[in-house]
Amino acid sequence: MNLKYMYSLLAVIVLFLVSYILAGTGMAFKVLFGIILPYAALLTFIIGFISRIRNWARSAVPFRITTTCGQQKSLPWIKPNAIDNPFSKGAVVIRMFLEIVLFRSLFRNTRLKMKAGPKITYNLEIFLWVGALAFHYAFLTVLLRHLRFFTEPVPILVQLLETVDSFFRIEILYDINQFGLPGVYISGLVLLAAVTYLFLRRVFIPNVKYISLAADFFPLFLIFGIAFTGILMRYVTKIDVVAAKELTMGLVSFHPTIPEGLASIFYVHIFFVSILLVYFPFSKLMHIGGIFFSPTRNMTADTRATRHINPWNYPVHVHTYEEYEDEFREKMVEAGLPVVKQPVETPPEETEKKE
Repeated sequence: MNLKYMYSLLAVIVLFLVSYILAGTGMAFKVLFGIILPYAALLTFIIGFISRIRNWARSAVPFRITTTCGQQKSLPWIKPNAIDNPFSKGAVVIRMFLEIVLFRSLFRNTRLKMKAGPKITYNLEIFLWVGALAFHYAFLTVLLRHLRFFTEPVPILVQLLETVDSFFRIEILYDINQFGLPGVYISGLVLLAAVTYLFLRRVFIPNVKYISLAADFFPLFLIFGIAFTGILMRYVTKIDVVAAKELTMGLVSFHPTIPEGLASIFYVHIFFVSILLVYFPFSKLMHIGGIFFSPTRNMTADTRATRHINPWNYPVHVHTYEEYEDEFREKMVEAGLPVVKQPVETPPEETEKKE
């Protein structure tokens, strides 16, 4: 049994049980989970996010350490790779856009395998790329959909996104009237499936399992809990949507209130989101902001055209080779070592004078 993911799983289960039980015991805990913790979590998220970005922005990068996988611009008759080895800032922008939107470098990710022979092979990890794309875009869609709880009136783009996301509907007939069940949001199911895939990948692939820590599993279980409780509220237990929006609009307008009729599962959902907000700035999830400050991606590769000197270099006395040879030339010649300049022969008259 892998204790690394068991610790994270138990932690999420305990958080679920504690919040579920306490939220049903009285108004005080509903205020805690519905008002106090969301405000505190959002404040922590904003301060932590800005602090990490500020630290990255202040970190100087004196050298060009661009990661490349293509021909650099050099001689006119050699065709360069403008995107994989960007020479101009425009090419860097295109490269960053493809990296952020399509995970271009992850698409090329390979995994080493040992086959009979023995023979080493490298295979593209297309499933990892697909899973990462599905996870991030499903998560983004879920976040944008939830704007309907924080805006009034709901923006047209959010309504359009909901319509597209719930394209597939399940309907049921009662007597002679047709009543539609809630539209099945594809993004929620995709998010759940993608998180499950990323978890199983860390458990069953030996080399990935070896480098996985409890901190890698905790956000996966936390996001799984958020998606799972959201699906429960929509399709199984059902909650008062009007009351839920009343609470969220109260938070946005800084006039918080706890309406009646909200089940404990709703407060569990908010509690999980609050924990994720607090955890976010101090974890690997900050790659959402770090990608913009990655010197291996956001710099031009023009080292053949421009010499980049470290601005922190201070004057240092350097004992050059010429000075070294001038000092030890005669001894080097006696030892049979090659020298750039041969020693000057002293005339016999000067030698006699010295004697």
